[in-house]
Amino acid sequence: MVKFLGIIGEDENKSEDMPMFKEEDNIQFGVSYKRFSKAPVIGKNFTIRSNSIIYDDVVIGDDFRTGHNVVIRENTNIGDDVLIGTNTIIEGDCVIGNNVSIQSNVYIPTNSIIEDNVFIGPCACFTNDRYPVRVDYGLQGPQIRRGASIGGNTTFLSNLEVGEGSMVAAGAVVTRSVPPYYLAIGTPARIKPLPDKFRVPNMI
Repeated sequence: MVKFLGIIGEDENKSEDMPMFKEEDNIQFGVSYKRFSKAPVIGKNFTIRSNSIIYDDVVIGDDFRTGHNVVIRENTNIGDDVLIGTNTIIEGDCVIGNNVSIQSNVYIPTNSIIEDNVFIGPCACFTNDRYPVRVDYGLQGPQIRRGASIGGNTTFLSNLEVGEGSMVAAGAVVTRSVPPYYLAIGTPARIKPLPDKFRVPNMI
């Protein structure tokens, strides 16, 4: 468990109730990104590992855990019982539900929604810009619905919905939305009905 031994990134807007960390762990909890930004809020029983950075205007529930080198940007809301793996980046303006397991080396872009009971495997990469730096395009991240399961080394185009209870196989490149209780597999991913044996809740 994290020990409260020293605040990193303290300024005049920070509350005395902010958690304190060991200086050698290099945890930055409450990084200001604009004037009058508010210190992050975190619930009970959390573990934040070394070299992690959490910006202001972040709200996190109870039983939160990270690996090392995690970055969570501003205006992100995270529910209870969430794991964020080592080297994972969560950009700003994201919503993550309860009982979510995000493994190491995952990239979650701005304007992403991840609902309850979702599993995301290592090295999954989501995007939010369909035409990078070529045309003006509103950034639209993925919507990962309740109980979906994402395999490792997957890649997603922007503004896709991964439906409730669906699965995405490891290594898939997902170019279109996945309906509820369907399977996406291959490159580019083919969409087909999920076998009955996989129509069960994630055991997170």
